[in-house]
Amino acid sequence: MNRSAEIKRTAAGAVMDTQCPFCSVQCKMQIAEEADANGRKTYTVIAKPNAASEGRLCVKGMNAYQHVMNGERILHPMIKRNGRWERIPWEEAYRLIAEKFGGLRGRYGPDTIGVYGGGSLTNESAYLLGKFARVALKTKYIDYNGRFCMSAAASAGNKTFGIDRGLTNPLSDIPLAKCIILAGTNIADCQPTLMPYFTRAKENGAFLIAIDPRDTGTTKMADLHLKVKPGMDATLANGLLKVILEENMTDPAFIRERTKGFEELQAHVERQNLDEIAELSGVPADYIRQAAQAFGKAATGMVFTARGVEQQTDGYMAVRNFLNIALVTGRIGKPGCGYGAVTGQGNGQGGREHGQKADQLPGYRLIENPEDRAYVAGVWGIDPDELPGKGVSAYEMMEKVHAQEIRALLVMGSNPVVSNPNANFVEEGLKKLEFLVVADMLMSETARLADLVLPASAYLENEGTLTNLEGRVLLREASRPVPGEVKHDWQILSDLAESLGRGAYFRFASAEAIFDELRLASKGGIADYYGITYERLRREEGVYWPCPSPDHPGAGRLFEESFAHADGRAELTPVANHFPDETVDNEYPLHLTTGRVLSHYLTGVQTRRSPSLLARDVESFMEIHPKTARKYRIEDGTLVRLQTRRGSIVVRSRITPEIRQDTVFVPMHWGDLQNVNRITNQALDPTCRMPGFKVCAVRIQPLMTGVAPML
Repeated sequence: MNRSAEIKRTAAGAVMDTQCPFCSVQCKMQIAEEADANGRKTYTVIAKPNAASEGRLCVKGMNAYQHVMNGERILHPMIKRNGRWERIPWEEAYRLIAEKFGGLRGRYGPDTIGVYGGGSLTNESAYLLGKFARVALKTKYIDYNGRFCMSAAASAGNKTFGIDRGLTNPLSDIPLAKCIILAGTNIADCQPTLMPYFTRAKENGAFLIAIDPRDTGTTKMADLHLKVKPGMDATLANGLLKVILEENMTDPAFIRERTKGFEELQAHVERQNLDEIAELSGVPADYIRQAAQAFGKAATGMVFTARGVEQQTDGYMAVRNFLNIALVTGRIGKPGCGYGAVTGQGNGQGGREHGQKADQLPGYRLIENPEDRAYVAGVWGIDPDELPGKGVSAYEMMEKVHAQEIRALLVMGSNPVVSNPNANFVEEGLKKLEFLVVADMLMSETARLADLVLPASAYLENEGTLTNLEGRVLLREASRPVPGEVKHDWQILSDLAESLGRGAYFRFASAEAIFDELRLASKGGIADYYGITYERLRREEGVYWPCPSPDHPGAGRLFEESFAHADGRAELTPVANHFPDETVDNEYPLHLTTGRVLSHYLTGVQTRRSPSLLARDVESFMEIHPKTARKYRIEDGTLVRLQTRRGSIVVRSRITPEIRQDTVFVPMHWGDLQNVNRITNQALDPTCRMPGFKVCAVRIQPLMTGVAPML
């Protein structure tokens, strides 16, 4: 929707300037609140012009205010006593946390406490959460749900380019591309306000290639749909490379002057057999050849990946193979050329740059690098030896919770009991904790398990910066006072640090003060924010990082002259044809893949509290091909049990020809008995520790007795 006229400000009601809390575009908007004579409030929402969304909003953004105003907010600290929630003062909550954490640390050491964050936290909150874990708690165990979003692409970008930023070029470059590969990304449902960029590219003559096992709004826009078998994306990329190299569609000068490792890659690709790749990937050889020729012969081109490629047990290497395609054709660092990892969460980019990941310090510094440790310790005013070492990834933290190596956990802005794979195991572990504290605005499935819940502010109330999928830092103003006894994340952390005797390191009066320390902590790092200020963000409506000085314009397009490695070259690498960790067999004969739908976001804690969004998809579902449905005697709209080696769920069927016959699809936005992550595979990518959400082996059965599947 594009309604960019200003709302007229009157004394009759409040007008709130803000931005959408959901996806990584971070669209700007205004919300007008008016009350009638009986006090009933109504809201009007319009989009505001900005460089990323160009004044558009999707249905989620239009209705985002509803979960803030719906009357279900957590408004004061609550403790669970005898299975019932009781309101307690903040002072008692802080004292209880200090006593519990302190006692456990005294008995088991600081690493018995874990911290689990979220990719929707502002940069300021994400930065402070990392500092809190390492300075106030002195624990090495911190990670966040962004591990499930961007870790494969982040690791691949860092290794290939020397830097990880969602897009290597501005969104405005998309219409300049003459061929675009969209691998495992359903932008039409997940980032719908970006679709006009691709529409304009098509109007300019671009050829769009979509890679997805399902038909989606995105594949329907494409000129060619490669309906890949789940988990075989890296293999498909080898097929594309095979054709590109065989038919001499590379850029030899770019390869020679700006990359390394081509000889090894070339030798590997020459050993590939296109017919075998077609068989393995489920994509006909002539389709692979057509796609490769379209990209190889185009004057300009871009490659995008998202969770379909990345949430695999070889997600890191799969992304690297798509980066191989961009590099051997010289399609990077130029107008209309580049790579984009389409970030899922609102601050999935910024959330991983400043300290929520187990191995990172602010500015993308590494916690095991002595120089990085010394620099950040200097900013924080502590000895480098006081900093803990590297922890483990998000799911591995849940394993340590289950093993009771972690005995207390602070969760902020996340819902791990729904978002983690093998969720039954995760729930069992969380129930073993001696003390679970959750800070959130709404009662999530994880918060229901907590011993203590702390009320956190919503997006309309919490000032701070977020970094969109381009690497553009945006300032979200606070437009509404907090209700009840709600506090901002950063206030909760600062107060907790005081109760733990570490308050001297957390004396902040505003989010802007935290951002100023973040700027200094990131200075000279890969993700350098030093030149970005609140004043600049208000004036310029967003600044790209890296931005090393206040007079630097920010880098919209990266790698125009060199890559971020010391030698200035990008790294090419051979990628093996990888099979998923779990393959189908007679007992579990179908592939299960997961994903998102337009009307919901992440684990649905917020969108399922929006009446307008919930009405579009009240319950979860399973997409299944008509021929597969007939084989298993499943009718449209009936309840079906899905079972894997980890457990089972029950959802309603949706019969559609828009999915592969060997695959079923279930979205990820529901908890409890509809939580698809109760049955997904916990196996991890060996490099980035991303779980293989996107494929596991499943069997299905209609919830009826006496009806056997057709053999």
